[in-house]
Amino acid sequence: MTPRGPVLAALVASGAAACGDTGPEMTAVCATLQAAPSIRSSQCGPAEDFTPINSYQGEIAGVQDREEAVVLIDGRCTGTLIAAAAGPVVLTAGHCVGLGDQSVVAFNVEDNPDGDPLVTGGTVIEQALEPDYALLRLDTLPAAAPTLLTTRPTDRLAIIQHPRGRPKVIAEGSYLDACNGLVYYADLDTLVGSSGAGVLSSGGHLLAVHTDGDCAQDGSGTNHGWSAAAIVDASPYLLPADIADR
Repeated sequence: MTPRGPVLAALVASGAAACGDTGPEMTAVCATLQAAPSIRSSQCGPAEDFTPINSYQGEIAGVQDREEAVVLIDGRCTGTLIAAAAGPVVLTAGHCVGLGDQSVVAFNVEDNPDGDPLVTGGTVIEQALEPDYALLRLDTLPAAAPTLLTTRPTDRLAIIQHPRGRPKVIAEGSYLDACNGLVYYADLDTLVGSSGAGVLSSGGHLLAVHTDGDCAQDGSGTNHGWSAAAIVDASPYLLPADIADR
């Protein structure tokens, strides 16, 4: 275990882009897609609706168990420790890191922390932009249980994240659609710094990795991320047995 103070003082994140929880009714989006979306950040609606993780009382199963697997990476992105047959690794967005990078990975950066305050190194062993993902092998594993991957979407989704590198929060929203390896969701707040966070099903399993904000100020549009299934298909490290319909 490594003391957090001196290390976390050097973690800095900036930027602003949110997806809010108000706006027009959303419908399936895949039928109307004209081109593959690009990575960008934009506000979706007038408000940010984040709940500090240790104050959450929503419907997503086992959040207090799942949240201990969520990490702050280099003070500017979010990741999740996931279960894999070859050993647990941190899953994040590929645009957050470069292959071979040595990143600082911090667990339990949150208000009223209640878990292992581990800060450790992570080596990027895989990185890509399509699908937009990266895997980090940690120098030291935490006591936290890794999150399981799923192929099963649910009506309600949640993202546990570090928006702008701030202490860990959670936001909830609605599943919309999935196609071409991407999962789309609405009314689910994110900011810069939320990239790489796991999109969790109502059962608390990781369905996708958040990568893109694509909303307008009036609340129209969607946010989206690459599905865990697409990432497993692309990854030499992850195996088909690492993901299931659960």
